[in-house]
Amino acid sequence: MEFEEWEPVYEAICRDFGYDRAGDERARDELASLSDPFDLERLSAARGATVAVAGAGPSLSDRQSLERARDADLVVAASTAVDVLESKDVEVDCMVTDLDKNPATVRRLTTEGTPVAVHAHGDNLEAVRSVVPACRDRWVLPTTQAAPCGPVRNFGGFTDGDRAAFLADHLGADRLIFVGWDFDDDAVGQMKTRKLEWAERLLYWLESRRNDRFGVLDERREEIDSGAISLE
Repeated sequence: MEFEEWEPVYEAICRDFGYDRAGDERARDELASLSDPFDLERLSAARGATVAVAGAGPSLSDRQSLERARDADLVVAASTAVDVLESKDVEVDCMVTDLDKNPATVRRLTTEGTPVAVHAHGDNLEAVRSVVPACRDRWVLPTTQAAPCGPVRNFGGFTDGDRAAFLADHLGADRLIFVGWDFDDDAVGQMKTRKLEWAERLLYWLESRRNDRFGVLDERREEIDSGAISLE
């Protein structure tokens, strides 16, 4: 995903949520100042592999979801999905997070040598400042939704979950399977519901780019508003 392809979608997200691009860029620059370039070869096992993209929805604890994650070649997990999977003895190969929930897990994983894609945006500047310096720098993959800068990368995506999918795609995964994705979770608030709508929209875009069909979108595609994205 080149930023030139992502930028129109990013601008549509900013308009929809009223986000300040300058705020994203300030957070990106702070993350850049705290990070070194990440060698993506540390995640080279994703190339040609089946990668489970784990969301943090309640269905992640289901036996079927856990078995599908366990059977995948690699697991890329969003935020607190890591804690759920580890509690069930499912190994996580990469965490994707904007630091909003479980910073202790972020720090521990980097100490243990598990890559963590840390995302900076306008609302988490203080979290970036407090969490990233306590991480083992070698295992922090810095990301942004704004233009990439220095060591900070942009692979596409908006929420932790869909950014995990875009990352797996960039790494050359042959097959993406989705566990713990609950688009119709009534327990989440209005803002999270809107973010899930964007996550769904972005997965629809990603499967089109891959000439693929994600099972998580089955029986949902006709209802997805793809007007803000290009399917070319």
